[in-house]
Amino acid sequence: MEVIVDYGLVDIVAEGFDAGVRLGEQVAKDMIALRIGPDMRMAVVGSPAYFDNRPMPRTPQDLTEHNCINMRMPTYGGLYVWEFEKDGRELRVRVDGQLVFNTLRQRLDSARQGLGLAYLPEDVATPCIRSAELVRVLEDWCAPFSGYHLYYPSRRHSSPAFSLMVETLRYKGA
Repeated sequence: MEVIVDYGLVDIVAEGFDAGVRLGEQVAKDMIALRIGPDMRMAVVGSPAYFDNRPMPRTPQDLTEHNCINMRMPTYGGLYVWEFEKDGRELRVRVDGQLVFNTLRQRLDSARQGLGLAYLPEDVATPCIRSAELVRVLEDWCAPFSGYHLYYPSRRHSSPAFSLMVETLRYKGA
């Protein structure tokens, strides 16, 4: 088995891959999608020191008054727009800041150092929230969304090795 990590939205058929992994909402409708992880949530976090001289945002729109740590992903071509949802209302906010990264670890470390607010997967932020290194804000605006799925073309004939991989990765629930 060969594994390639690429954060872009690769056409697995054109590139000759057997399967890919994406968030459920990003899987094309003509693909077979198999859940391989639980639903996810995002978290907006900053260090206690960051909030020493700034008010905590109460709504996503308040983020425009904060130094936010941006994320650049090849999938989107530009800076990632932070996505929120509350009571069925979806909201996308373009945030500004002095830092832009394309890796999760850099965003987490910068937030821990008090350099701004970061938008991170909840499971990544939780240990730092529990240890009080980070403070979570806007939690009620961060709704769960469909987690990771293995996806592959519906017309493929499965080899025994591929079938074994699919069964091994299948999410069994928590």
